[in-house]
Amino acid sequence: MVFQKEHLDLVLVPSALIIMVGYHLFFLYRYLNLPHNTVIGFENNDKKAWVDRIMQLDKKEVGTALTVLSSNISAATSLSSVSLTLSSLIGAWIANDNKNIFQSKMIYGDTRPATMSIKYISLLICFLLAFSCFIQSARYFIHANYLITTPDSDIPVQNVELAVIRGGDFWSLGLRALYFAINLLLWFFGPIPMFATSVVMVVLLHYLDSNTTPLHRHRSPGKQPEKKVDEQIIG
Repeated sequence: MVFQKEHLDLVLVPSALIIMVGYHLFFLYRYLNLPHNTVIGFENNDKKAWVDRIMQLDKKEVGTALTVLSSNISAATSLSSVSLTLSSLIGAWIANDNKNIFQSKMIYGDTRPATMSIKYISLLICFLLAFSCFIQSARYFIHANYLITTPDSDIPVQNVELAVIRGGDFWSLGLRALYFAINLLLWFFGPIPMFATSVVMVVLLHYLDSNTTPLHRHRSPGKQPEKKVDEQIIG
């Protein structure tokens, strides 16, 4: 049996997907069991402290908190709009039956119509998934906005923390979907660029997702830092 360029997709494309999925499963394990070793866990620690301080302020003084949440909402809605626009473009591209550059002989890989349809559909799914995650992120940030600005309420701080952290988690999921979309986009240029991009992206993500900074133990506003014994004696 003669090896043809179409067979290269059967080897490199699953390998690239296994690398990406395997890394994210490993990252999920670290996030659930060793959150302090991940950037997301490090950020969540600061978010909890931020929410705790904000909830202790008077309702008339939460303007800064609303500005922060509004920035997150704007970013989430912007990326959701971009994802939806790209999904629409891909849908229009699928409807176009004319040959394009991705089916030319310059692409070293499988360019048959059936394979091209799989590429388009896979990329479309990633963009739609990113759109859904960013919409959910904006939803949770808006919910946190309502909780913070509710007058004369006894809302538990944990409820606000949950809304803010879930908004950040869906934001991260949306970004991960875009990372997968980048890999699938390069699949249009052949399985070799896709595989190389997967390896490089996993290395970069491992560097960006890892945290070596110790978690800061935020103290309550009412507590003063303890003085050393020597300072107390001198005082």
